[in-house]
Amino acid sequence: MLISEPDEFDIMLKVPIPRIQLDECDATGAFHYVTFKRHPQKHLDKFLDDDGKLSADTMLLSVRNIIKEEVKNITNMTVTLKRKKPGSPAVTLLIEKPQTQISVDIILALEYRSQSWPRSTQDGLNIDQWLGKKVKQAFKQNPLYLVPKHAKNEKVIKASTWRLSFSHIEKDIIKNHGNAKTCCEYDGVKCCRKERLKLLKYLLEQLKAKHRSRRELDKFCSYHAKTAFFHMCARRPEDKDWQFKDLDRCFHEFLDYFLDCLQKSDLPHFFIPKHNLFSPDLVDMASSNFLSREIKYELNNSFPIFKLEN
Repeated sequence: MLISEPDEFDIMLKVPIPRIQLDECDATGAFHYVTFKRHPQKHLDKFLDDDGKLSADTMLLSVRNIIKEEVKNITNMTVTLKRKKPGSPAVTLLIEKPQTQISVDIILALEYRSQSWPRSTQDGLNIDQWLGKKVKQAFKQNPLYLVPKHAKNEKVIKASTWRLSFSHIEKDIIKNHGNAKTCCEYDGVKCCRKERLKLLKYLLEQLKAKHRSRRELDKFCSYHAKTAFFHMCARRPEDKDWQFKDLDRCFHEFLDYFLDCLQKSDLPHFFIPKHNLFSPDLVDMASSNFLSREIKYELNNSFPIFKLEN
């Protein structure tokens, strides 16, 4: 079984923002209002709402308009601006290549540095036994990022909100994922952690393609697989638990964990534990049950969906 080459890419457009105040806007701890403690950057005034909060919608629209104009100047390839997806923090470009199409998400991100992370992250990033306390401390010295994303309260959308993003740290964790420094290096022992994540992402991708006419799988995305991956690695921190020769067993155990999360409607954000990505207000039980049935069918029948491409 060959996993297809990636055709989707993310680019973070970083905007440094000094001296800001973050105020949680809901119970998840993931979404915040942004205001300036001091306001030396007067050029950002046009992005403030009536309450003095930095408006995510207004700023994202401005970025979109700039990109739209720049795309018109590209003549050496076919690039189109994809229609805005409601609630998405990205501006998406479609690049036409011979026999393929590449999707590039340009994500606006406010970059700020603080002496400490927000309170909601206090019990997150549980990597002490896996990657070590020094690595965790080093991660917490990095700047934090906020992306334009609407918070919802009982299906009511809150404007002007920003969501914490840890994508830069997530990439580092996936790249340097071993309990030992030499894990998966050229002369080190290869583990199956990353392959296990790729398989679950691919399974979700194929199931969504198979059932594209149904709505039950719309709520699920690769970030759910990535979050489950982090939790599973933290639960079993030793490299010996993920030997490459045990990929089949490890993938089955990973799916068992993911199914348990679906059944319990409980998948805590790895950095913000009180933010449940499978909470009923985000993923309804009918959708969870549908995905569970599909995964169990694949699991019990040697993954026929993987063989469709062969």
